[in-house]
Amino acid sequence: MADTHDILKPEKGVPIHAWVRGVAIEPEARKQLMNVAQMPFIFRWIAAMPDVHWGIGATVGSVIPTKGAIIPAAVGVDIGCGMMAVQTSLNARDLPQNLHRLREAIERAVPHGRTANGRKGDRGAWHDIPQRSAEVWASLKPGYDAILEKHPSLNRGNDVNHLGTLGTGNHFIEVCLDEAQNVWLMLHSGSRGVGNRIGSYFIELAKKDMRTFFRNLPDRDLAYFPEHTAHFDDYVEAVGWAQDFARWNRRLMMDAIVAAIRNSGEVPPFAAELQAIDCHHNYVARERHYGEDVLVTRKGAVRAAAGDMGIIPGSMGARSYIVRGKGNPQSFNSCSHGAGRAMSRGEAKRRFTVEDHIRMTRGIECRKDRDVIDETPAAYKPIEDVMAAQSDLVDVAHTLRQVVCVKG
Repeated sequence: MADTHDILKPEKGVPIHAWVRGVAIEPEARKQLMNVAQMPFIFRWIAAMPDVHWGIGATVGSVIPTKGAIIPAAVGVDIGCGMMAVQTSLNARDLPQNLHRLREAIERAVPHGRTANGRKGDRGAWHDIPQRSAEVWASLKPGYDAILEKHPSLNRGNDVNHLGTLGTGNHFIEVCLDEAQNVWLMLHSGSRGVGNRIGSYFIELAKKDMRTFFRNLPDRDLAYFPEHTAHFDDYVEAVGWAQDFARWNRRLMMDAIVAAIRNSGEVPPFAAELQAIDCHHNYVARERHYGEDVLVTRKGAVRAAAGDMGIIPGSMGARSYIVRGKGNPQSFNSCSHGAGRAMSRGEAKRRFTVEDHIRMTRGIECRKDRDVIDETPAAYKPIEDVMAAQSDLVDVAHTLRQVVCVKG
């Protein structure tokens, strides 16, 4: 497997195993990888996925194994963000010719977007909490209360009213067709406002600790918590809770989507969850690699141990992939989490017009307005190139193309 990817060797620090052949990696992302490589607690090396691009502190699309410390910014603020996909018994011939009412049914069932700066009246939050969300929250609340007891300043903003909601940015819900024209339902979301608060709070707390300990860092966003400290334990507890919130968030949304489509009158009766896949791609987990127990932070990367099923989405106008992990030890059993941005949101808005977006999403029932231009397909790397660069990390089980896309 040594010739399937590049190995970057910084002047200081550990090597970087990079699956980037045939895809661009911007200088800013390369510099971030070099910065992380200098941290004294990295285990063996860093793995960079083919969708790697600049992030805060650490690149999106990186796998960072550590011993004795954890970097909150390497997990990020969208803790537990990930994908869920469900295969249904529907076929393309069961879908209506005009998919607009199907998209409207999904949009009515799942709050999405953000208005009023996320405050009262925000269309992206529940105003009347559904019973199922309230039941799930009752199981999550004791863990949240334990976190608040130690860090009471986190007790503000949305929590239960975001449970089962989509969010904004690159979060989406899609109706897709596979190579056999079977219908799949797919979504992308994470731990919403409460996860963002937890991530932001602990990133700043780590920076404060670094100032106290007088630690010099190649980037202040790489502030970390040493193991066997109170803040390390508190962060591991909080990030684990946020990851649970994120998984429940996806599950509740998928249940609502299935029900909305069943009740839409647009399709015949169907079964769901013939195959159901759920995977985080912004998270940290304790794993065993090369005979040692380590913390593995995947920021924009999916676990791809041998036999693991994962989801690698393209852009609004590109194919997505259901994959099966090959268990490549050099990547710490990981693969990319998507196509990866080719440019910033601001650059996409400057470069592309609504007419460009309409052309690039032709044949897809989705929003065609200027507020989603930052998510237009050309703002992302070509997913085919990304998949080719990681052929030794995953096998493709299904290739999906979207026919409906709901964006915040």
